[in-house]
Formats: sequence, C-alpha cells, structure tokens
Amino acid sequence: MASSPEKRVMVLAMDEHEHSNYALEWTLDHFFTPFGANAPFNLVIVNAKPSPPLAVSMAGPGALGSEIFPAVEMQLKVIADQIAEKAKQICASKSVVLEVLVEEVEGDARNVLCDAVERHHASVLVLGSHGYGAIKRAVLGSVSDHCARHAQCSVMIVKRSKFKH
Repeated sequence: MASSPEKRVMVLAMDEHEHSNYALEWTLDHFFTPFGANAPFNLVIVNAKPSPPLAVSMAGPGALGSEIFPAVEMQLKVIADQIAEKAKQICASKSVVLEVLVEEVEGDARNVLCDAVERHHASVLVLGSHGYGAIKRAVLGSVSDHCARHAQCSVMIVKRSKFKH
C-alpha cells in the first residue's frame, strides 16, 4: 500500500487582538475539528513579536536606554508568551493539538508572515481582519493587504460576521 502524502501546511497569524482569536477558532472549526486526526493541514501559528521601539533602542547607553530597553524587552516577551498560551488553549478547547506548532518570531508582521509561508512551504496563510476602513488602513498600513500581495500562497482573511447566524 502506498504511503499517504504529507499534509499541507497552513500558517495562521496570531497577535493579542480578538480578531486573531476569532480567526483561529473559525479555522479550527472549519479545517481541523470536523476531520479529527485526518485534518488536511498541519497548522503553524505565528506570532510576529515586535522589536523594541526604535526610540528606546536609539536612547543608547545611559540611564534611559539601559533601564527602559530591558523592561520593554521583558514586556514584549510576556505578551508573546501570553499569545502562544492563548493559541494553545484555543486549540486544546477544540481538541486540536497534534498538528499544531506555535512560533514567536521577532520582526514586522508583514515580513514575518511572508517568511513563515516560505519557510514552512505553506499552501494557505490565514489572517484575522481588524475591520479597518479605507482611511485607517491607508494611514496604518494593512498586514493582510501586504500578505495578499506578497505571500507565496493563497491568503484567507477571516472576518467576524456582522450578522448573527
């Protein structure tokens, strides 16, 4: 009997916002939980941990830089650990644990996610939607817009429905 082909990889972006939690729950409900051990994907959850703010790193040596930089680093690590723990809790609540890898990668989310797609040879990238309007998206930039243009795979943006089903 021929061996079964290796599962495809799905990368899911996770941060501290509720839209990420919703995207993970939705993805598990539609692509993992219904299939049990036969889920069509292995899931890689990626948290793009921001680098310490440029202003802090530019403070350089001296009281300001030496006191603030480690505190900011520590806080970013705590937040990243909380995000990873939340992702694991959501997966466990849906009985999805075997095919999940959680990564914390430092850097800009746009680059981190596109790099993760290439590194894991993902066939799908899943992102939650903040629901920003056109003006706010233009000012702040949009991770999902960037990834939709630059990721080397299909990109699925999960939006919370405005209507109750």
